[in-house]
Amino acid sequence: MTGPAAGAPTRLPEPVERFLARGHGLWIDGRWETPAAARTLPVLNPADGSTLAHVALAEAADVDRAVASSRRAFDEGTWTRVPPAERSRCLERLADLLEEHEDTLAVLDTLDNGMPLAQSRGEVRSSAAHLRYYAGWATKIHGETIPVREAGRFFVYTRREPVGVVAAITAWNFPLDNATWKLGAPLAAGDCVILKPAEETPLSALYLAQLSREAGFPPGVLNVITGLGEEAGAALSEHPRVDKIAFTGSTETGRKIVAASAGNLKRVTLELGGKSAVILLDDVAVEEVAPSVLHGVFHNAGQVCSALSRVLVQRRRYRPFTERVAELASRIRVGPGLDPDTQMGPLVSETQLHRVLGYIDAGRREGAHVLCGGTRPGGPLGNGYFVAPTVFGQVDPGMRIAQEEIFGPVLGVVPFDTLDEAVALANATPYGLAAGVWTHDLAAAHRLAANLRSGTVWVNCDNEFDPAVPFGGYRQSGYGRELGAHALEAYTHVKSVWISLAGPGEGSARPANP
Repeated sequence: MTGPAAGAPTRLPEPVERFLARGHGLWIDGRWETPAAARTLPVLNPADGSTLAHVALAEAADVDRAVASSRRAFDEGTWTRVPPAERSRCLERLADLLEEHEDTLAVLDTLDNGMPLAQSRGEVRSSAAHLRYYAGWATKIHGETIPVREAGRFFVYTRREPVGVVAAITAWNFPLDNATWKLGAPLAAGDCVILKPAEETPLSALYLAQLSREAGFPPGVLNVITGLGEEAGAALSEHPRVDKIAFTGSTETGRKIVAASAGNLKRVTLELGGKSAVILLDDVAVEEVAPSVLHGVFHNAGQVCSALSRVLVQRRRYRPFTERVAELASRIRVGPGLDPDTQMGPLVSETQLHRVLGYIDAGRREGAHVLCGGTRPGGPLGNGYFVAPTVFGQVDPGMRIAQEEIFGPVLGVVPFDTLDEAVALANATPYGLAAGVWTHDLAAAHRLAANLRSGTVWVNCDNEFDPAVPFGGYRQSGYGRELGAHALEAYTHVKSVWISLAGPGEGSARPANP
């Protein structure tokens, strides 16, 4: 049984206490606004179930106000006419402010999400890096000249122009990272953004909102509204004056967003679920790879869309691998994220807790063997949403725990014999977000990388990200890409411009049809 970590500190930093104690409205047009119905939503601490704060619960009327603000800022050129170098400076300044407020933001996300504080600090730093990367792009978004068949008659060029008002709807597993992934590219391109954070983890987004004013963003360029997905999120998805939806979350919700966006044929990018597999070839020693495999699935309590939750092990390594992984998993220290000894925090909510426990029960019923975990810790952790790191052996590829996204600290191990069999097993789910390969055989690594139907393949590493590298999925893991230059394509239009070199009048006229 995983042992709880030692007691967490009882006193929060003063800026965090002050922020939690105040009222939390909607950030619209550069100021805090009260929601139309004056309803609020409690924000809970997943480590003990206590209430951290109450935030505004936006409804359709509030969405209308936010959209009107962003629409006005875009249509009147408040942001689009700002010189690109100035947009770059605003993004750089916001990145600076994230770093200056790292302590506060990290504690807020740890309280809100449950992740260990060291992880939250890393999230703040990576969020700042995302903004800096796109700050560099603001001055480099350009069109091209195109030679055409009648080059003597025409000069043709393209322009990259912002799409307009973007609704960014984010997930709860990495609150600040999710927000900045969806802010950097559109703000660099000249779009205006309405950010709706997940209802479970809205606090760092609200803190980010007030920093945006200090960074110099004009009113309406970034609006932040809090509320439920089925209310505020749905209203944004179907709103006729929103030009694009960028969503991270479940595949089921992604389908609803696509349907809702059809009214005005919005652009949509979706980063959805995954059931990612990691393939271990038998040229790799168990001791070499076991700790990294554990990180690939238990990082953030398994609440990672690209979690490598299916481990495919070449058969002769199967038994020693499962025994070693179960042993190491049972040693992971579970506890509140603010405790410095904690290695894995709680799940984000009671709903998620019951979802994960339901999958563990389903695995047992279908015949998989629980090698470690599979229970909730008791004692001082009993009121929190904790699940012990769980490893299943004897997993059949058709079982629910091998096919469906669990989004929790649950690992299933499946044996294979040949590379072709490993590829078939890895690809045999509806998803295609990520995959991993562990081997010393470079040829095998390239062969596997080419045949795995996933948007990302990590070879001898796991869950590595960089602002310059695109990320997204195949099949039901979504469409479009975030990060890198590829993300800019989703937030810009390409306009073709034809200039007649003959000028107006008879010289440019097309010959009459016979």
